[in-house]
Amino acid sequence: MMLSFIAAEYPHAFSIDRVRAVPAVLALVALSVAIIIGRRTARPRLAAGATAFLQMTLFTLLGVVLAYALAAKSGLLWDDRLAAADRMIGFNWPVILALLDKFPTAIWVLGLAYHSLTVQMIVVIVALSSLSKFDVLRTTVCAAILSGFVTILISGLTPAMGNLFDPSHYQHLWPSVAWLEQGLITGLRDGSHKVLDLTMLMGIVSFPSFHATLAAIFIWSFRAIPRLTVPGAAWAVLTILATPIFGGHYGADVIMGLILAPPAIIFAQRLTRRRPSPRPLTSALSALGPLDRQGRH
Repeated sequence: MMLSFIAAEYPHAFSIDRVRAVPAVLALVALSVAIIIGRRTARPRLAAGATAFLQMTLFTLLGVVLAYALAAKSGLLWDDRLAAADRMIGFNWPVILALLDKFPTAIWVLGLAYHSLTVQMIVVIVALSSLSKFDVLRTTVCAAILSGFVTILISGLTPAMGNLFDPSHYQHLWPSVAWLEQGLITGLRDGSHKVLDLTMLMGIVSFPSFHATLAAIFIWSFRAIPRLTVPGAAWAVLTILATPIFGGHYGADVIMGLILAPPAIIFAQRLTRRRPSPRPLTSALSALGPLDRQGRH
């Protein structure tokens, strides 16, 4: 991802606000220290949890700035094509938005679910590491990073402003993330946004929806946490349903995001599978016993 960022960033020449980069650096240092403490004090759950958080933090930082760099070099917007795909599928967004605006309680539930994806990640990592479900934790983090990387690369080829709607036309609906990010995307595309504030990194990927992909991965992860299997899955499903509205995504974005989740999990399982190391010859011989070593059976 770093190499992809360097290639995509040249010659746009982003700069980083050093003062605002301090919190991110401190977080990385703190997590690194936690990993060292966990390993040196034989606390594998602490080491595993800190490692997962460190990997996801690095992925977030690199992923967002890579998405920025790709947006700065992207071509024509794909909004017309994505909107046309939604119409073919049957998504009539004006009707859906008008209907949802009549149910403020549903808006709050879906809105909170959408904006809680980071909380879901924290819950998954803490629960899996606490239960020593290290294989599931490795697969979850790997699948999240792999699918996120693929999502960012695809978005660079299919840039879009998002499924925008004016919140002032509705009584209860909140402004979507896409609505709030219009200025950022425009600034990246015209070259006026060149300073990266690491405390205010915003996801700008439209197609595919990484929100949907990550929520689907969490549904798989919650299966390994007995007390959270059902409520966790319900939480993630609400997040997926809320993604088109509060993320400003097209239906096609969400569908493609869901399609990416299963192969990401399968590939991550293979990539993170722990293979037993071959036993040394001396260990194998000692396991045979003295009679066997003399060739008597």
